[in-house]
Amino acid sequence: MDIALWILAFVLIAVGLIGTVIPALPGPPLILLGILLAAWIDRFAKISGLVCAIVSVLALAAIAIDWIAGALGARRVGASKWAVIGATLGAILGILSGFWGLLFMPLAGAAIGEFIARQDLLRAGQVGLATWIGMLLGTVAKLAIVAMMIGIFAGALLLA
Repeated sequence: MDIALWILAFVLIAVGLIGTVIPALPGPPLILLGILLAAWIDRFAKISGLVCAIVSVLALAAIAIDWIAGALGARRVGASKWAVIGATLGAILGILSGFWGLLFMPLAGAAIGEFIARQDLLRAGQVGLATWIGMLLGTVAKLAIVAMMIGIFAGALLLA
């Protein structure tokens, strides 16, 4: 039974890593669940409660960055709610169209949403770009935090 649980823990971590860049999957929470499951399986012998607390704080930070980054990019240029909705829909549609779609569909969605709201093509382009940059920077920050989470977990597991 322990082997199946360990496999599940590592699958959760792997899917969470993928989910860090794919908006439809909650990456950091899945990684956190995998780490907490691994700690529980080992009865917190190698992965202590302190490690779990640190990784939990990092997961919360990654979730907060995910929500804030795109909104800050959009707010910085005064985007409408339609631009934010468009960026979100673009990210979802981007998942279905592969890597390039995932990368650029949020930009297109934000620009289209802003154009619908304000009927200004130049402004729509500016808002789309600012929203996209915010989302991109947020993803890079999430990846860095997730790397720390996995590094702390691996260090605790291998060095204890």
